[in-house]
Amino acid sequence: MVRTAHRLIGWAAAIAVTAVVPRLATAQQASQAPVFTKDVAPILQDKCQACHRPGYIAPMAFMTYEETRPWARSIKARVAARQMPPWHIDKTVGIQHFKNDRSLSDAEIDTIVRWVDAGAPQGNPKDMPPPKTFANDDVWNFAGQFGGPPDLVIKSPVYTMPAQALDQWYKPVVETGLTEARWVRAIEIRPSTVKGRRITHHALARLQQDNDPEQSANADGGGAGLFMEWAVGKQGEIMRANSGKLMMPGSKIIFEVHYHAVGEEIADQVELGIYFYPKGQEPKYRQVLASLSSIAGGARNIDIPPNGTFVSQNFHVMRQAGRVENFQPHMHLRGKAMSMEAILPNGTTQMLSHVNNFNFNWHNNYVYADEAAPLLPKGTILKITSWYDNTTSNKNNPDPNQWVGWGDRTVDEMGHAWVNITYMSDEDYQAELERRKTPVASSAGAP
Repeated sequence: MVRTAHRLIGWAAAIAVTAVVPRLATAQQASQAPVFTKDVAPILQDKCQACHRPGYIAPMAFMTYEETRPWARSIKARVAARQMPPWHIDKTVGIQHFKNDRSLSDAEIDTIVRWVDAGAPQGNPKDMPPPKTFANDDVWNFAGQFGGPPDLVIKSPVYTMPAQALDQWYKPVVETGLTEARWVRAIEIRPSTVKGRRITHHALARLQQDNDPEQSANADGGGAGLFMEWAVGKQGEIMRANSGKLMMPGSKIIFEVHYHAVGEEIADQVELGIYFYPKGQEPKYRQVLASLSSIAGGARNIDIPPNGTFVSQNFHVMRQAGRVENFQPHMHLRGKAMSMEAILPNGTTQMLSHVNNFNFNWHNNYVYADEAAPLLPKGTILKITSWYDNTTSNKNNPDPNQWVGWGDRTVDEMGHAWVNITYMSDEDYQAELERRKTPVASSAGAP
């Protein structure tokens, strides 16, 4: 009986200790859990609020704790699955250093997940970081950097989109008015009004200059190479140091604006703002934006069977050495993935970038960091491969029972990559390679 009593007392003590330990651990975990004001808000400011703010494209704002807290579980699910922020590059292959990387690091995802799991605590309001200042869509955002508004603004004619209508592609041609050649150092493009952004899916500005052999050789039709594009998350670019685009006298801008109805009649136009280098100042390198098709035998050779898949690839030879500045895949709703590889003259192949989770709702432009932008010799072949999924496993697929071919409509398909290439001589290419070998320069991404 005594032994039994001792055993019972021992078990009771053990149970009491066991009951206390989880409570202590839970309290300790809660005290160590991330809080909104100190840990989560800075991440949202840096990677999310550009879209998640009042009056902008996201359906909810994440500016304050009160705005964010109701969405905590949804935020956790999206960031843990890497659906948000939208950044669809494959992180396991290719170049991983970008100027505009808005993806979350593993540590940032872990912070958000642990915050939600701890009950999404607010923290001390005094720890809240100062509100972030965002670019104003109603002003020219590069004006401060270049000492004033664009040197040349070209506007498309006003277009009125009915409240209810099929998608429209508006393609007016506008004279640039240039009477002499000018070098471009920065470009901005935008719908002219906030309402106009609601009806504008994307807007292209093609530069047509028939007296420019290099531009015509790199154009994707009619001697009009792509000059700049507006889409969600992209509204312009500044050329890298000592490089620029060349506009010739008598040139024209061919706008191509994809409008869609939103239940309200809206009239708008697209504005193209161009910043020139000062007269007499010419950059050393010329940059050309090319449309690199991924479809073998021609852009229209897309043949996707009902409830099937399709893969195609195409090859583009670099006639000069150059630096590849970016990778921007373009497909439609059946698009699944796209990659860009470099086949060097020595026969070796390098994977530059692979977007393995393409989403037509986001036209991400992956701009390589300065020391990561690949330097490629003359004769390099750029291999563009695209994958399509016309089955029920594709959540964006409007109808897997339809055959899909090439076309401008969203329900049709296409496949190409917008790629800026800064061309240079063989001597400059070798000099740039040597510069990157110096201890102060990172060679990440360079061949």
